[in-house]
Amino acid sequence: MRKILAFLLFCSIAGAATAQSWPSRPLRLVIPFSPGGGADIAGRLIARELSDEFKQPVLVENRAGAGGTLAPDNVAKSPADGYSMVLAHVGGIAIAPHMYKKLPFDPIKDLAPVTPVANGLSVVVVNPALPVKTVRELIAYAKANPDQLSFGSAGTGTDTHLAGELFKSMTGTTMIHVPYKGGAPAVLDLIAGRVQLSFASVASTIGYIQTDRLRAVAMTGVKPFEGLPGVPTVSESGVPGYEINNWYGIFVQAGTPEDIIRRLNAAVIKAVQNPEVRAKLIAAGLEPMWSTPAEFAAYVSSETTKWGKIVRDSGATAE
Repeated sequence: MRKILAFLLFCSIAGAATAQSWPSRPLRLVIPFSPGGGADIAGRLIARELSDEFKQPVLVENRAGAGGTLAPDNVAKSPADGYSMVLAHVGGIAIAPHMYKKLPFDPIKDLAPVTPVANGLSVVVVNPALPVKTVRELIAYAKANPDQLSFGSAGTGTDTHLAGELFKSMTGTTMIHVPYKGGAPAVLDLIAGRVQLSFASVASTIGYIQTDRLRAVAMTGVKPFEGLPGVPTVSESGVPGYEINNWYGIFVQAGTPEDIIRRLNAAVIKAVQNPEVRAKLIAAGLEPMWSTPAEFAAYVSSETTKWGKIVRDSGATAE
């Protein structure tokens, strides 16, 4: 018994010492999409602030593909020491378990939530050559031209994919889904006319909307966005009840010491609350968010349940 108590005491002291000395080398933040989208903007802002806070470089690594699951899978398989983080999003965490028959990781069991950082506002955008300016006109055009419209997404199983599937389900329209490895390439093909519309992040489209290279039709959330005045929501434009939110949050590998998670939580919240960072997030169409790890874990659980119903009702699949 004395040996067991001594061992437990040793482990406790060793764990505390590890947390106090952490971080003693560079960290990395893995982002699930290619550069240029909302996740990349938020991640690089946070990485810069964490680097200043911890006096260590925070290396940003983009791992796009598989509906946003490659990045969290990579971190889930990393050592549980707090040196690897992922800025995961709703698609890779709450949607993917319902879209794929088998994932290489379990978002709930293999990852530890740290804090949400932003809710990415999304907008229905079309190529200006498409003769629609409102949701009602888009529905009418899609019904008159079944399977002639294609919508680009950030990847199969992402919120930008499910947003289109939910729209089809709720409006009785048919459109072809074209997945990309991230929101930025999908938007570029939309501008080029290779796809006709997208349910894309404001972060990746607002510059093109403001220069008339894309046309904003409606916001996908519950309220308009002051950065796009005059653009209504889908719900108030003839599809009541339509709502899609695209949140991002920091996760580490399950088993990471609680002291390190608490330090990360405090540092990320400090970063998000920095007035300069907040202003840049909002300008990019990202609403700052934060919470305790326990509150975030509860939110992830509720979102996983909600998206399970959306996936089942829409009939969408990644297989």
